[in-house]
Amino acid sequence: MFVQIQNLLYKYRNTKEATIKDFSLDIANGEIISILGESGSGKSTILRLIAGLETPNNGSIMINGRVVVNDLHFTPPEKRGVGMVFQDYALFPHMTVAKNITFGLRKMSRKKKEEHLEEMLTLINLTDYKDRYPYELSGGQQQRVALARALAPEPSLLLLDEPFSNLDANLQEKIRDELKTILKKTGITSIFVTHDHADAEALADRIVYIENGKASNVIINAYSQILKSKSKRSKTSSNKISSTF
Repeated sequence: MFVQIQNLLYKYRNTKEATIKDFSLDIANGEIISILGESGSGKSTILRLIAGLETPNNGSIMINGRVVVNDLHFTPPEKRGVGMVFQDYALFPHMTVAKNITFGLRKMSRKKKEEHLEEMLTLINLTDYKDRYPYELSGGQQQRVALARALAPEPSLLLLDEPFSNLDANLQEKIRDELKTILKKTGITSIFVTHDHADAEALADRIVYIENGKASNVIINAYSQILKSKSKRSKTSSNKISSTF
């Protein structure tokens, strides 16, 4: 498994009860996972623990075969190879789209940085917006810029915290489709948290229900599996046709 989370326990200071209680989850490479739960269920805390923004009281997390945290070891956030898209996108208001996207690419040469920027702008379909500032963009465009900034350093794992909560209802469906296309195109393993069942069904390969800090149920997304099955049948059919010539 690409991500292995075992028996996580986490309690915030000055609280009587643990927020995360014995949470475990295995995630395959390239899989899109939704952690679905109500406000206060602990879903965003799971992301913070994976990213290294919080340290669990117990349990372990492995990413791509490497332990990033357990009782004896803690890898700092910047060395985990994890990208994160925050709920409010957290774009730098004084920076252009281009500078926001390339912010984490300081070790790259100028030429490589420019090439990578063009790749990211093409991926999110905003090639004509690189000199604009965040306030000049729509909510959906801001989200895509935040996504490109998270993807630019080529992380092995992408985390998204309530990615549609700041969008108008009439935009959500369109942006969901765009986001899924981008994630599948890159093939990156992704975890996103949401309180909206429709978001989870539209995007995820599997839906993990969290309640009171525990994974209460795991559902394989039937719609996603139907699409995969159709894709496999199409490929099989194409191979059969090719073999007859």
